[in-house]
Amino acid sequence: MFYPVYVHHEPGAAYGITIPDLPGVFSAADEAADIPRMVQEAVEAMYEGESAGPGPASPLDRYSQSDEYTGGFWMLIDVDLSKLSTKAVRLNISLPEYLVGRIDEAAAQRRMSRSAYLALAAEHELGGVAGSNPGRSKQSPHR
Repeated sequence: MFYPVYVHHEPGAAYGITIPDLPGVFSAADEAADIPRMVQEAVEAMYEGESAGPGPASPLDRYSQSDEYTGGFWMLIDVDLSKLSTKAVRLNISLPEYLVGRIDEAAAQRRMSRSAYLALAAEHELGGVAGSNPGRSKQSPHR
């Protein structure tokens, strides 16, 4: 989804980034070429694990004439909202029978479903912090 992004820059400083449609989402970039990446990272950080993602984008002209945004410039940045989705996706995977048994035993010890346990293991392996993403895992590993 393309969001209007206001960028202000003073010599010797980073590019300041404001996304008016997403209150509380701000960022900065040292180079202009990094602005889209920094916007994506800021949106992901703000909405990570939230069941309700960002609202819809407004047309650029909603803000471009505002006195609040002067001295900078506007960009339309395509934010990949699929990176924020906490919607469960059904998978069909094949694993050795002995491994499924071990997974089920470990999940039962933690009072978790097989799916929740596998999601926790994947988050761990991908560098996520267990338990810090409540929208993605319904139970803590310590329950």
